[in-house]
Amino acid sequence: MCNLSRRNALGLLAGVSALALCLPQAARADATRLDLPKPGPRDTCPVCGMFVARYPDWIATVVFADGMAFHFDGPKDFFKFVAEVPKYAAGRRRDQITAMGVTDYYGLRPIAAETALYAIGSDVLGPMGHEFVPLASEAEAADFMRDHAGKRLLRFADIPADLPAKLDEGRFE
Repeated sequence: MCNLSRRNALGLLAGVSALALCLPQAARADATRLDLPKPGPRDTCPVCGMFVARYPDWIATVVFADGMAFHFDGPKDFFKFVAEVPKYAAGRRRDQITAMGVTDYYGLRPIAAETALYAIGSDVLGPMGHEFVPLASEAEAADFMRDHAGKRLLRFADIPADLPAKLDEGRFE
């Protein structure tokens, strides 16, 4: 809730961008919000085998055309999976994927993986160490990079297939 005096609120009305400070975070997000299936307590990451539901702040999900969902304990394993779908899901192909979501760092809600921004090399670690930190908007990404000493900010299409393995080694180039 935004706590403004009447005088301050009237002053803010003069600037639309200042008014945005009082809007709920979801209303300012640039990334598309998704309604995805949630992992059950026994669902494991197809890449590393960890129980996904134990890490709700980091869940990523892929849904195939037949409705089958695969869940990941973080975006790093999600990107490994997407780069080599047949390796991790026998008989499946990337072109059969109908939805891909990651958990927004600030909003803790599923957002479209393709529209999120990803910070790497920050002081924020995921369940398996260095991680892609999904962010819903340019403003949130700028705040995150400043507050958490991020090294790089990437869009989905700009993430090379070998970068997740480099993050495992603590490399961010």
